[in-house]
Amino acid sequence: MSTGVIIVLIVIVIVVGVVAAAAALALRARGATGGSGLKRRFGPEYDRTVARHDGDAKAAERELGERVQEHGSLHEQPLEPAAREQFQARWAAAQELFVDSPRQAVADVDQLLGEVAGARGFPDVAEYDKQFDALSVHHAAHVHGYRRVHRVVTARTNGTPESQAGTEEMREAMLEARALFDDLVSDDSGGSRNGNGRGGRHSIGSFNKQALKGS
Repeated sequence: MSTGVIIVLIVIVIVVGVVAAAAALALRARGATGGSGLKRRFGPEYDRTVARHDGDAKAAERELGERVQEHGSLHEQPLEPAAREQFQARWAAAQELFVDSPRQAVADVDQLLGEVAGARGFPDVAEYDKQFDALSVHHAAHVHGYRRVHRVVTARTNGTPESQAGTEEMREAMLEARALFDDLVSDDSGGSRNGNGRGGRHSIGSFNKQALKGS
């Protein structure tokens, strides 16, 4: 066999290997952003997105796939111990405030979650929609609590039904938001990547209905 033929065969083998590797990567990417992969990754957030699209699963999957493509490579930054303690103190203050001023407490929690997320490397709190989308990719199991408290706050100015939220609804929103807060202030640098959130070191059980007595 001549040297030229050997070289041609080697080139063919290399090209076939490259094509096979590219195909494998494409299939893996499709699995992460396809229907079943998105359901696993987003959990209840997948169902909420489908519902928001009036049951159109394909439209919902397009949206969720775009979230993954835009924010999937984000690497969360660890918090400095002093920053973590400050954030925890602010949560405790909001929890105490809830007794006398539940709506202001919810507003404080909404702002706090945005700032903690920003400190962890997510988009800035001023870009709520973009920040929420990024959080949903990395903390899918718990992100809905952030949505709930934010809706209560923004409802003050746009007159949506959430503007009439009662104390019990706001309490439940803060309870749900606590899970995301715990994830974000956790000592671990990683979040709940696949929708099966950990809940962090500060258990949501420590923020219960007894701690949030009605005003």
